[in-house]
Amino acid sequence: MSSSDDVLLYAVGDVGPSRPDPDTLFDYVRPTLQQADVAFMQLELPISERGARLPQVRHTDRSPKSAAPAFRRAGFTVASLAGNHCMDWGAEAMFDTVNALRESGLSVVGVGANIIEARQPVIAEAKGRRIAFLAYSSILPMGFWAEENRPGCAPMRAWTLYEQVEHDQPGTPARIHTFPNRDDLRALTEDIAKVRDQVDFVAVSLHWGIHFIPGVIADYQRDVGRAAIDAGADVILGHHAHILKGVDIYKSKPIFYSLCNFAMDLHMDEKHARSKGFREIQKLHPEWEPNFAITYNFPPDSRHTAIVKCVLKRGEPPRITLLPTCIGPMSQPEILKAADPRFEEVRAYLERHTASQGLNARYIVQGDELLLEAVDA
Repeated sequence: MSSSDDVLLYAVGDVGPSRPDPDTLFDYVRPTLQQADVAFMQLELPISERGARLPQVRHTDRSPKSAAPAFRRAGFTVASLAGNHCMDWGAEAMFDTVNALRESGLSVVGVGANIIEARQPVIAEAKGRRIAFLAYSSILPMGFWAEENRPGCAPMRAWTLYEQVEHDQPGTPARIHTFPNRDDLRALTEDIAKVRDQVDFVAVSLHWGIHFIPGVIADYQRDVGRAAIDAGADVILGHHAHILKGVDIYKSKPIFYSLCNFAMDLHMDEKHARSKGFREIQKLHPEWEPNFAITYNFPPDSRHTAIVKCVLKRGEPPRITLLPTCIGPMSQPEILKAADPRFEEVRAYLERHTASQGLNARYIVQGDELLLEAVDA
C-alpha cells in the first residue's frame, strides 16, 4: 500500500533530444514522471551553441536550448553529465549545459571545473528524506575526465588485457579481460562511504559497459558494481550501452547494468550510413539497419527500455521495480501495461540476457511493474 509519506524516485537511461521541440519526446511519459518526488536522467548531448567539436570525438550532436526546460516540465529533477559526450564541444559547452540545466531547476552531478567538483554528490530532499546521487563514467575519450586543474567528468576508468588463447595461431580471437582502475575505484567507494551516513538512500550512476552487443557484461562492471554496494550504495544505475542489459541482485541491492536509451534522437542520412565510422559500429549488431524516415536509428533491441521505480517507505527497505517501456520510431518512450504484448517482450528480453550472463535477478509481474528478486532468495 502506498502512503502520502512515501518518496517516489524514478530513474531512466540516456536522454538526448536533437529536435526543435524537445517536449514532444516526453508526450507519452510526462504524466507518470511528473508524479515523482525525484526523477533522474543521464544526459547524452551538450546544450550549447559554443565550442568546437574536439578531434577525439567519434560521433556527436547538440541539444537545443529548449531542451533543459523540457526536461523539467517532463518531471526530471536530477541529471548526470558523466559520460563520453560531456566534453564533445569543449569545456565552454559543458559549462553551458550545466548552467542551462540548473537555470531550469535541475541539479547536475558527475562533472565540474576540477575533479573535486566532479566527485561532489547531489543530495535531493523530499518529505524529510535525503537521496544522494553520485555519477561516474568509464567511457572516456582522451581528456574528458576531470583532474586537479582540468574540467571534465568523474572517471571510473578500466584497463583491458587481450589474452591470446592459441599462441601458435596468429590472428585468432583473444580472451578479453578488464580491470577497474584502482585509484578511480578507491575514489568512488570513498565518495559513497562519505555520503552514506548523511542520507537515507544512495544512487550511483555509471556510464559504462559494452555498447550494442546484446547481453555481454564486461568484467570490470561486476567488480565496480559490487564494490559500490559494499561501500553503501542502494542502487546502481547503469547506461551507455544503448540496449537493455541484465540485472544482478547483490546484498539485496540491484545493479542495473544498462537501462538502455530513454528519449534519444539519432537522425541518419545516406552519407552517415555509408561512413566508415558507422559501418564499423554497425558490425556490433548485425540487425542494425538505418531508416532515414525516422528519428530513432538504433538497433531493433534498443526499442526495449525500462524506468526504475524506487519507493522509499519509512522504516522499511526500498521497494525497487521496473516499468517496461517501448521506444517508438520517432524516439518517444511509452510505458507499457502488462496486457500489452510488448510488456512481455521487454520482460523476456531482460530474463534472457540476465541468464546468459549468469546474473541472478528474476522478474515477477506485479500489476504493470516488474518486481525484482534474486533467484537464490
